[in-house]
Amino acid sequence: MRFNLKYIIAVSSLSLCICNSASAAGSSRVRFHDEGRDTTRINEILIDAEGHKFANPSECVAYIGRRFIDTPYVAHTLESDDNTEWLTVNLDELDCTTFVETALAMAYTVGERRASWRDYIYNLERLRYRGGEADGYGSRLHYICDWIVDNVHRGNFVDATNLFDPVSHMVRTIDFMSSNRDRYPALKDSTSFARIKSIESGYRNHRFPYIKSRDLGNKAIKAKLRDGDVVGLVSSLKNLDVTHMGIIVKGDDGEPHLMHASMSEGKVVVTKQPLNDFMRRNRQFIGIRVIRLVE
Repeated sequence: MRFNLKYIIAVSSLSLCICNSASAAGSSRVRFHDEGRDTTRINEILIDAEGHKFANPSECVAYIGRRFIDTPYVAHTLESDDNTEWLTVNLDELDCTTFVETALAMAYTVGERRASWRDYIYNLERLRYRGGEADGYGSRLHYICDWIVDNVHRGNFVDATNLFDPVSHMVRTIDFMSSNRDRYPALKDSTSFARIKSIESGYRNHRFPYIKSRDLGNKAIKAKLRDGDVVGLVSSLKNLDVTHMGIIVKGDDGEPHLMHASMSEGKVVVTKQPLNDFMRRNRQFIGIRVIRLVE
């Protein structure tokens, strides 16, 4: 996840393949973890998913997400030693956010009836960066509230939280990054810091919908949650909205469970307990936001 406090200082040192091909993702430079393996696996997953019929785009998200179960959890794979912003493609190591982005971008590509790694990379950039274009550290949508607002505005997905009843609302000033500048090596650069501060200024007294943890046992809410809904887990921290993400999957018990890249388990897993029990046992989260691809 983007704001994991335990690992937030660490920066991954990766041996990566670099692709300067403009055709892969606009004018962005693409950095693979292993170009041959990454591109082959992307194509295989897209072709496989394209051969299935899904009732809605969310089902495709869940189907693709399951392909990554047991993938190791590794934080900060988007960072670089010199703070250069690359469009990073890494299917071998995922955190909670890159797991969700990967599944969404692949499902989006399948929905376009495309099955090429180049199309996936285009859609990954489209989801990860402001306006769909990587342009330095500040262009990455670090805050989940910003990620939601930007992608909803561009029609990439919808904030489905208000479709649920009961739904609550919260007002927060989102400024964790600038308030904790020393935790982010890239913010040593004054230009990047100023850009983040400017973005945060738009989220003073930011009001957003969420479903309280105590309401997740409600039968109507459980019934309305879909396989493949993306959920952001709302933090108890006062200057952040979301500090963890995952994908809803319905278990054999008929209950919604959370499929996520788990730091504690060190890999992508599906929770053994239903979502409402998981939330009750993890008090650092106070509710969820629900995101769906546009149908």
